Amino acid sequence: MQTQNQSIRLSKCRQVDTLITDYPPPMVRQARHERPFGSVLSNGLFGFIQRAILLVAAIVLVAACGSKAKEDALPAGSQILALGDSLTAGAGVASEEAWPDLLANRTGWVVINGGVSGDTSSDALRRLPALLEQHNPVLVLVALGGNDMLRHIPQAETIANLEQILAMIKAHGAKPVLLATPKPSVAGAVFQNLSAAEFYRQIADEYDVPLIEEAIADVLSDPQMKGDPLHPNAAGHAQLSQNIFDALKSIGYAVE
Repeated sequence: MQTQNQSIRLSKCRQVDTLITDYPPPMVRQARHERPFGSVLSNGLFGFIQRAILLVAAIVLVAACGSKAKEDALPAGSQILALGDSLTAGAGVASEEAWPDLLANRTGWVVINGGVSGDTSSDALRRLPALLEQHNPVLVLVALGGNDMLRHIPQAETIANLEQILAMIKAHGAKPVLLATPKPSVAGAVFQNLSAAEFYRQIADEYDVPLIEEAIADVLSDPQMKGDPLHPNAAGHAQLSQNIFDALKSIGYAVE
């Protein structure tokens, strides 16, 4: 389902296709055959300028195809729900050291820590209606899927759960943001290069939801940021909070 912005961008993209596939325009092609030989030099200059103008227009329109307006900044006091598992709950650190509390301190938002250690996407899906009803958040940060992958839950089931979570958030009138969890990888841990599971990008694109793709993976790739093989320590949560804040600032929700 396309949004109005997507429709505008698609229209602009079609204009680019027209510029590229129908160049030069029919009137110019016809005029070329009617020009006398003596005007070759001036016509060549005219053609060069015309091509340059069309090239600049095409570049501008292509850039517009990939652009997206920022979201409105959320003021201090806004209710934000962080829905997740132990990475959100702050396993191994004090509650005030976990990234939701740190994000609240940075932004002035009221960030509800809705993380439960051990939760899978289906567990969080069952908890979500009560959380939405109780807290009525304007923004929900969804950081789930890690336990699904560790327990080898079929990926299709995880995707379906996350899609239902995003749809439920939108139906409640809140804005969702998806945070990707890195896929389990021995090589990624050894070489300190964990990366997000690919299905997060698929879901984010399909549901037109902002994706914070590498915030968690970057922290868990650094042994100095981890309290155990799966969880950030206090320094890791501080860095994770910074990563998430920077991403939310790029999206438009957060401001310095």
